[in-house]
Amino acid sequence: MSDPIEGGCLCGAVRFRATHALGIPAFCHCRTCRRASAAPVVAWLTVAREGFAFTKGQPRGYRSSARVVRTFCPECGTPLSYANDSHPDALDVTTISLDAPERFPPRDHVWTRDAVAWLRLGDDLPRHPKFRPES
Repeated sequence: MSDPIEGGCLCGAVRFRATHALGIPAFCHCRTCRRASAAPVVAWLTVAREGFAFTKGQPRGYRSSARVVRTFCPECGTPLSYANDSHPDALDVTTISLDAPERFPPRDHVWTRDAVAWLRLGDDLPRHPKFRPES
């Protein structure tokens, strides 16, 4: 990718940069993503850990499960990243924290079995009850 992927929090205290995206951007409906973001669904972009750095400020980390650390801005609370120990070469960043989120539109929905009952999706993207099937 020629243009870096840059983003940050609402207040500007934390900024990050990644050199390239991995995988397919997705909407996640799992319970922990919903609770961590206080939103019915979260859009994620997977980036390579190599070439990723926080360039301003330091986020606070929270271990939301045995293998997962989520980061957020300690000043304004913006959710920023999701790191799973099972995938040491990849890191997910919240798509909406990107400076140009339109570059990475989600292409499917994952963990739809956990979706809130009142949410009505108006797209025709593929839906997966849990993880996306391996391609």
